[in-house]
Amino acid sequence: MQAIIYRLYGPPDVLEYEELDKPIPAPGEVLIQVRAASVNPYDWHFLRGTPTLIRLFTGLRRPKSPRLGADVAGVAAAVGPGVTRFKPGDAVFGVCKGAFAEFASGKETELALKPERLSFEQAAAVPIAGITALQGLRDCGRVLPGQRVLINGAAGGVGTFAVQIGKWLGAHLTGVCSTGNVAFVQSLGADRAIDYTLQDFTRSDDQYDVIFDLVGNHPLKEIRRVLRPKGTFVGCGGGGPDKPGSELLSMMVGRLVTSPFTSQRLTGVLARVKAADLNVLGDLLQSGNIEPALDRSYPLSGVAEALRYVESCHARGKVTIAVA
Repeated sequence: MQAIIYRLYGPPDVLEYEELDKPIPAPGEVLIQVRAASVNPYDWHFLRGTPTLIRLFTGLRRPKSPRLGADVAGVAAAVGPGVTRFKPGDAVFGVCKGAFAEFASGKETELALKPERLSFEQAAAVPIAGITALQGLRDCGRVLPGQRVLINGAAGGVGTFAVQIGKWLGAHLTGVCSTGNVAFVQSLGADRAIDYTLQDFTRSDDQYDVIFDLVGNHPLKEIRRVLRPKGTFVGCGGGGPDKPGSELLSMMVGRLVTSPFTSQRLTGVLARVKAADLNVLGDLLQSGNIEPALDRSYPLSGVAEALRYVESCHARGKVTIAVA
């Protein structure tokens, strides 16, 4: 089978397009014939080995595993021992090991049946971004109907899902984006869109119950100024590969140090992919309550170019890989 691999940490140029043996599903795994995948910041963090701390888990000097890609949609080709929820021929979506390939294996607990109304590329755009948005707003933000919610980075992969999920939760939704994305963010359901080139939301008189920050371009003290006294701030990464890991670390430490001394909740989200939440998203997608926003599609041989585009932090919605 054809697959994208990397044997060294570095920019997308280190990626190779090679012929590999088809994986054999382990107990509890499903072998997927990949029809589509999608690109996440997750992928370039692993590709570059940044922040450096992740190398304690991925390999200090070089990657332990050469496979790349997580978001997947495809057809179950075989199931490993103990798998009961899926059978060969089922159309599935979720996460797996090495989605940038013709075949990949994923845990049964991190997969769900693909919504029938979605194409494979649409379904592949959902898992990590959709679950991050769902868990960030529902679980970390504890969004309630009628609350005022602001999404900083509303036009990106997670942001496009967050706007729609926020509205599904009943929030009054404000999205922050660039000039060219104002109408797009409003089309997703935002009650208001702020053009960050014209207005700094941290300097306005408006206040919010929940702020979901997907960009990380404002100091915490400035964001807290527009967060209500008992409001919740949810941080989630932000920035491209040029952003020092020390900045992300300092933001996390800042939340931990400040939290005990304020009535505001200052937290972050680290998404955990699980079948139950994939099923929630699947129902929302099947009913049309949310829709994947697709920016560009690349062939499997174009993964390096797709990663460079996502690293630029200018993608509108999700970037997908059409495999078959």
